[in-house]
This record gives sequence, C-alpha cells and structure tokens, in this order.
Amino acid sequence: MTTTAVAIVLGRAGSKGLPGKNWRTVAGRPMIQHTILHARAATTVGRIVVSTDGDEIAAATEATRDPDLVVVRRPAGLATDDASVASAALHAYETEGGDTPIVVILYANVPVRPAGLIDRAVRRLTETGADSVQSYCPVGRHHPAWMVSLDEDGRVVPYAGGTVDRRQDLPPLALPDGGVIAVTASSLKAGGRGGPHDFLGRDRRGIETAPYAVVDVDTEHDLVLAEALLRRGQTIGATS
Repeated sequence: MTTTAVAIVLGRAGSKGLPGKNWRTVAGRPMIQHTILHARAATTVGRIVVSTDGDEIAAATEATRDPDLVVVRRPAGLATDDASVASAALHAYETEGGDTPIVVILYANVPVRPAGLIDRAVRRLTETGADSVQSYCPVGRHHPAWMVSLDEDGRVVPYAGGTVDRRQDLPPLALPDGGVIAVTASSLKAGGRGGPHDFLGRDRRGIETAPYAVVDVDTEHDLVLAEALLRRGQTIGATS
C-alpha cells in the first residue's frame, strides 16, 4: 500500500544572501518549480502546499497548473528572518494539510535533489515508526577535526583538538543538507510552537546523500553550481 504524504514547500520572499532566490530562474524555470516537480514525482506524495509571503513565488507556483497544489499565504509574523521552519510548516499544515498523518517539508531554494530521495525518507519514516527522517551529507574535508580558529595575530588554535592526519581516519560525521524532512503530523503539531528542532521529535532518523547530490541555494556560487548540474542533466544518487 502506497503511503500518501502532504508536501509543504517553504518559500519565503525575503533573503539577505541571495535576494529573490526562490523565484530566480535556474535551468530555464523559477527555482521553486524544481522543488514542486520533485514533490510531484514522489509516489508517496499526494497534495502539495506552498507556503509563501511573496507574490512572485505564488505566481510561479500557480503557473505549474497542478490541480493538487495550493498556495497558503504566510502571515507576516511567520515570514521574518527569525521565524522557525516548524512554525511556518505547522501553519501551512493546519491551513491546508487536512488530516494527512505524514508531512514532507521541502525548501523552495533546493533545485537539485537525487531522484527518489523524498520517497526514501517517507518510507523510512513509516517502516521505522520514527518521529522524523532527514537527509544528511557527509562533511568531507570540512570535518570539525580539521577546523581551527585564528586569533587577532593569526595564531592557529585547533577547534576540536584532534590529531587526525588522514581523511580516511576521520570519524564519520554528516550535516543536514536541506534535501528533505519527513515528519509525522503528530510530531509537527507537538513541537511546531516549541524550540527550533522540537518538531523533529525524539526518535530522529536519517538518510544519507552523496556530495553535491543536493544543492541548497543561498549564494550566487550555489546558483551557478545548480545551473550547471541541471543543464547537464546530472543525477547524483543517494548513498543509503
């Protein structure tokens, strides 16, 4: 039996790093449309709800003419720099989510995702009975064991105090990559008005992606990378 989740696409109009990023054109279409297409390609997703405070984002959404897609206008209080993901997602869910027990949270500024990523997250959520499943990418050469701080005179102070020399000896660590968050509706409701990560619940699981399989666009450099990957039609698979 196929699980049906509601996908909530979060697209705020304001952005300090890359103004107007959610409706910027990348590979021939507004950025948010790529995320909508990812959601529509997922077999586990039924309804798609776009949460936004921007007219351009709403227009780009409505231009898809998807009959199972609806735009929720986000209140000003949930569209500030310090508004949480959870509060915006909860507002959209309570407005148009119905009684769907699984919520998929997707960021509008992620135009590159590996095929099947959303379905993998939803299936892991249902198979494990967890509260949430999030996608993660290995940190690679940005491992904290190799990080330092520099004082006013440029003196190097190791951040983690590690003595690891070789990359292959680094303990495996990963970072959330922005590709997908699948969460139970009950967990979102319980934690959506609490701390920034409370909505993920207590039992949090992850799925891993390959480097650059997900591109979260926050800068012009990110935009160039996303454009190049999409233009080449490159698909980088998830790893586990």
